[in-house]
Amino acid sequence: MLKRRLRTPPPRAKSSVAAPSWTTPATTDLFRTIAGLKSPQEAERFFRDLCTIPELHTLAHRWEVAKLLDQGVHYADIAERTGASTATITRINSWRRFGTGGYRLLLDRRKAGSK
Repeated sequence: MLKRRLRTPPPRAKSSVAAPSWTTPATTDLFRTIAGLKSPQEAERFFRDLCTIPELHTLAHRWEVAKLLDQGVHYADIAERTGASTATITRINSWRRFGTGGYRLLLDRRKAGSK
């Protein structure tokens, strides 16, 4: 019988404010790197090197679902347009409404930029 070794997450940087459990020095460094991108072209080059094509499509797919939800499109129509399952749509909608505010920030910023 094979025994699986449990992987322990890397240690987190000490801070006076408790970090969410999913953040690590590596994720923080990644987010800082992404925030430093200066153009859509830089983002395209970086993400194409960082991610596989299926990963990029998954991220884009989730963003498309979030935009449609924000427009008030019904779940069934979103599922038909995007091929997303209703479970995925529900999960994205939960994060859009009750998550950390990332979806909301960017959805509102896109709306403000289109005026």
